[in-house]
Amino acid sequence: MRAFLVDDEPLAVKRLARMLTATGRVEIAGTSTDPVEAVAAIQKIRPDVIFLDIQMPEMDGFDVLAKLSPQPLVVFTTAYDRFALQAFDVNSIDYLLKPIEVPRLEQALSKLERIHSGVLARPELHTLLAQLAAGIHGKDSSKYLERVPSRIGERTEFVELARVTHFFAHEKLTYAASPNKNYVVDFTIQELEQKLDPQKFVRIHRSTIVAIKHVHELYPWFAGRMKLRLKDEQRTELDVARDRVKALKEKLGI
Repeated sequence: MRAFLVDDEPLAVKRLARMLTATGRVEIAGTSTDPVEAVAAIQKIRPDVIFLDIQMPEMDGFDVLAKLSPQPLVVFTTAYDRFALQAFDVNSIDYLLKPIEVPRLEQALSKLERIHSGVLARPELHTLLAQLAAGIHGKDSSKYLERVPSRIGERTEFVELARVTHFFAHEKLTYAASPNKNYVVDFTIQELEQKLDPQKFVRIHRSTIVAIKHVHELYPWFAGRMKLRLKDEQRTELDVARDRVKALKEKLGI
């Protein structure tokens, strides 16, 4: 199969191209880090499949795909595992979570080959794209928590999310941090990622979710990681994992 790769991060494009070439199952027909330019290039090259980043400036992956006619097979790449991925599964649209791992890539290629050869039905994308885009751009805020319960013995205190600067996991417990106190909550970080409004909170580490409005500054750290400093009185510093930097920057508008 001839593949075209679209991702606004040059290193991500190079890494995926290297991984695909190593499988011996795909020919790289072209790459682009500019979604606008990618549309014209894909229309000209007519690849069999595109590997398409979802979160990109100017145009996201859904916008790119909506402009392509006819639409090639697509594998979305994303750092966000909460965005409509179940819909991808049930509609034969595949996705790869960043950082992409070889076994998962091989699995996606096998699925593509079955669709390309006619063994699996080719997905109808137009209606689904509209649904997925709506899920990415604006979910119903009423579905998200406005406060979290914190149990102390037989008493339960409800913590308003407006007071929470971040959530963190430590020694098998999860805490909601406020300027004055840390509250133990019953949710895991993964569960909180599903229950919190993604317009207000972003996961920056496997053990940390931060409230966007409480971020004071962001600065580079070692090995591609970053640190952020909160606006609280202690000027709390939090680690940002390398694979979470892009999502955080997008939320902060940088």
